[in-house]
Amino acid sequence: MIKHLRLKAYGKINLGLDVLRRREDGYHEVRMIMQTVGIFDRIDLIWKEAPGIQVETNLYYLPTNENNLVYKAAKLLMDEFRITDGVTIRLNKFIPVAAGMAGGSSDAAAVLFGINKMFQLGLTAEQLMERGVKIGADVPYCVMRGTALSEGIGEILTALPPVPQCQVLIAKPAISVSTKFVYEHLHANELRPDQHPDIDGIIDGIRRQDLRQISAKLGNVLETVTIREYPVIQEIKDRMLEYGAIGSLMSGSGPTVFGIFTSPKAAQDAYEEMRFGDAAHLAKQVYLTNFYNQKEQTKGVQM
Repeated sequence: MIKHLRLKAYGKINLGLDVLRRREDGYHEVRMIMQTVGIFDRIDLIWKEAPGIQVETNLYYLPTNENNLVYKAAKLLMDEFRITDGVTIRLNKFIPVAAGMAGGSSDAAAVLFGINKMFQLGLTAEQLMERGVKIGADVPYCVMRGTALSEGIGEILTALPPVPQCQVLIAKPAISVSTKFVYEHLHANELRPDQHPDIDGIIDGIRRQDLRQISAKLGNVLETVTIREYPVIQEIKDRMLEYGAIGSLMSGSGPTVFGIFTSPKAAQDAYEEMRFGDAAHLAKQVYLTNFYNQKEQTKGVQM
């Protein structure tokens, strides 16, 4: 029995995001390029003899009951395998919340991984991914991580070669965006062909290991809704390009924006400007990171 697990739940960005249609079940058919980045939440899973799931978090406004995805993830496996022991989940959030970076989904994926390991359930990554989609469309990818093509509602995943390493500047303005609102106001059948991103072009750039091709093809169809509602997103994109990014895009349904830099100095200077300089008023949270493609997810502590 592993009685304590420390996990890292990494955030993601979308190098490309296209919406093909709205399905009869209310979900949207998507085609996306997902990429893990080096910003992560910290999660501790602590076994307890008394039954039940206890969630603790560093953010007062996050739920600590069944409305939190980490609770749902633990309950899903513990119910299925009739685990009568309990677990405490300590969640320390660093990934921006409601920001288009799949922070909650990544937390849930890490807990699925951790519960599987703690109680020696023997599930493969593929089996965890199959269960993860019951919690959220991004959870299977967050189990998989790395660089991937995501299709269907997000559950059909194809691994891609790692994107060439570079500096990634991430900035979240002081707003939160409702994913439901964005999708409800997106009318995919009314968009011009040029408003849809070239997903195949991005994949080709990844296979060629051509970062400039990838950056030139960045595209997110949801920007047509979110930027109209929140022009600050376009302002951040423009600033990143002005500061030397070779490409900039909104991630997910927003409002987080990322910029790709090939020059460490330019990336650092841009970070300073976005964090403390003339552009500091545009973003509340700013991070300088890189792409993350390693697979190791936990370090177990026998207690």
